[in-house]
Amino acid sequence: MTDFMHGMHRQSVRANGIRLNTWTGGGGPALVLLHGYPQTAQMWRKMTPALVKQFNVVCPDLRGYGDSDKPRDGFDKRTMARDIAELMRELGHDRYMVVGHDRGARVAHRLALDHADAVSHLVVLDIVPTHTVFRDTGKELAAAYWHWFFFQAPDLPEIMIRNSAEPFLRTMFRALSWQQDAIEEPMFQEYLRALLLPGTIRCGLEDYRAAATTDCADDEVDLDKKLECPVYVIWGEFGKMHTLFDVVETWREKAVDVRGKPLACGHFIPEEAPEELLSDLLPFLHGEK
Repeated sequence: MTDFMHGMHRQSVRANGIRLNTWTGGGGPALVLLHGYPQTAQMWRKMTPALVKQFNVVCPDLRGYGDSDKPRDGFDKRTMARDIAELMRELGHDRYMVVGHDRGARVAHRLALDHADAVSHLVVLDIVPTHTVFRDTGKELAAAYWHWFFFQAPDLPEIMIRNSAEPFLRTMFRALSWQQDAIEEPMFQEYLRALLLPGTIRCGLEDYRAAATTDCADDEVDLDKKLECPVYVIWGEFGKMHTLFDVVETWREKAVDVRGKPLACGHFIPEEAPEELLSDLLPFLHGEK
């Protein structure tokens, strides 16, 4: 593994019965950063040098991703959120802020629902709620979210991704990025290494499969339950969210206190626009907006 999280300490932490590969650093209020697909915790590498100066930062590889364990099950967001809640308790944090991107933002949403006493602030990057995606699926959304539906097929996606891992990964990054050089070649190679670890492809697909089954069922039960913590929503102006949804309004269905805005980038906001993201993130985390 190539470590791009300069100035942070890497460790394995046992939480919820699995081992989570985790980077920690800094001091002050606790802040956990949750990555998306098809990445690892190292997607935060451009932001952590600034964040560790103000926060006690925790960056785990989610269950099934990166160098964390690859269990056979547990990819529903309730279980993945419990992973993070137990990780943070293991590290001595009873209350913390959460920033999640893509799949990590879906874990973060469930974490704030199920562990409301622990989450003080929630930031979600470039997503609308999972239930909203399936509820509002039409031809434009289905074309934009093609991989959500392809990934539901049993076995075939595993075979096809394994047999074309590098072109698959390059296509995903190219299609969803506005700034094409945001993911440097050495970082791409690290993402590819992680993708090819035994179990990673299967686990990522099970994450998406859980969204269409268990997660939707859990979200149905909680349709009338609103988050009480402040929520900040940021999305890429040149990504798919911007044309398909009124992003802030989708989150106002899920939380009492919601604000948000787009940034001039694509889907991979922490890598495409890290400085711009920090400029918006820090005042919110400090309670200034």
